[in-house]
Amino acid sequence: MHAHDAGQIARIRCGHCNIKRFYKPRELREIIGNVSIDDVRARVRCEKCGSKESINAELFHAVGQEAVTIRFRRLVEIRWVKRVIWRDE
Repeated sequence: MHAHDAGQIARIRCGHCNIKRFYKPRELREIIGNVSIDDVRARVRCEKCGSKESINAELFHAVGQEAVTIRFRRLVEIRWVKRVIWRDE
């Protein structure tokens, strides 16, 4: 929560796919909880390759041209999936 109040941005990058995504810390908090950026790194996985090992997450302040060109991934909704599990007897 302190990162959001300080105006920081979360950058999560997959080292395997070389994909960078930018998030607002408040929206990450809704999904993962109020945790440190190191805990975020441990809890996310790449959407493209599914890797958890090559994830890099950091907080930073955007300045200059970078602040204008960043495209954020925004949280639209959270869906909880109900799965049925069967057992044969």
